[in-house]
Amino acid sequence: MKYTKLPNTDLEVSKICLGSMTWGQQNTEAEGHEQIEYSLDHGVNFIDTAEMYSVPAKPETQGSSEKIIGSWLKKTGRREEVVLASKVAGPAEMVSHIRPDLGFHKKAIEEAIHNSLERLQTDYIDLYQLHWPERNTNFFGQLGYEHEHDEEWKDNFREILENLKHFVLQGKIRYIGLSNETPFGLMRFLEESKNDLPRVVTVQNPYNLLNRKDEIGLTEICLREKVGLLPYSPLGMGTLTGKHLNGIQKNSRLDLFPQYKRYSNKEAVEATRKYKELADRHGLSLTHLALAFVNQQPFVSSNIIGATSMDQLRENIDSIDVKLSEEILKEIDEIHNSIPNPAP
Repeated sequence: MKYTKLPNTDLEVSKICLGSMTWGQQNTEAEGHEQIEYSLDHGVNFIDTAEMYSVPAKPETQGSSEKIIGSWLKKTGRREEVVLASKVAGPAEMVSHIRPDLGFHKKAIEEAIHNSLERLQTDYIDLYQLHWPERNTNFFGQLGYEHEHDEEWKDNFREILENLKHFVLQGKIRYIGLSNETPFGLMRFLEESKNDLPRVVTVQNPYNLLNRKDEIGLTEICLREKVGLLPYSPLGMGTLTGKHLNGIQKNSRLDLFPQYKRYSNKEAVEATRKYKELADRHGLSLTHLALAFVNQQPFVSSNIIGATSMDQLRENIDSIDVKLSEEILKEIDEIHNSIPNPAP
């Protein structure tokens, strides 16, 4: 395994982070525990979760991923060996079951942190992330920003950081991060943190061979301002394994939950086919090509993988030993330039 420190922190994390959003629906508690054990045995020390998980979000499974991590922590007593990240949900209809007053005001954050700590059976969370912005912005399938002039949101970046500072001082969270955030949001949080407020250390966004939109603006900020990118969906919900090239595979995530189809459009399939041909020419699996590409990016602090089977988990973790040559990286860029960002 390879390791790095999250920028401006004392947290040393593995370059591979274990995602948990399938635990509680596609994976049982026993399977979640098995994944944690295997990952730690192979050098992974970073686990990511969220109060809304498992996914898709449902009232009956909300918090299930945190509970599975918590039962493992209680059973093993290995809390100090793990860097634990979780998230508080912003306002969205899909998670309206979590609490009636969703958002990042102090009462909502207090309730969210209290409940997460209880489910995780720990006294603190190492990295606490805002799952998506309160304001209207563009993510999931939309590249261009469309401004809504009747938006009710008012600038509250400083207020949110003041709310989070309260829980940092209490020792319930150590560092803060963002998720599904834009360059505007990241820069506003960084600017407001100069007022003796907690500084954002990471941004967790989708990033993969089919979605490199953050290279347009966000990754420059990450590099210049020393903020770590934590890519999620590095395999495009399994698309970049190549298993869906001849149609959606039965009982796969995309088959069980067809609403997650943004990696299945015509252009994304064509790009995936080209990346598969590239991987084949160089004697690599498409999975390793896709993950190694993310692992090698200088703005990436840790690559969040997710697996529903142990075979998938093993291959994903093994990607840390794959180094792509300059020749392969050049060929990747040629494909990207011909079919740029087909699945933003």
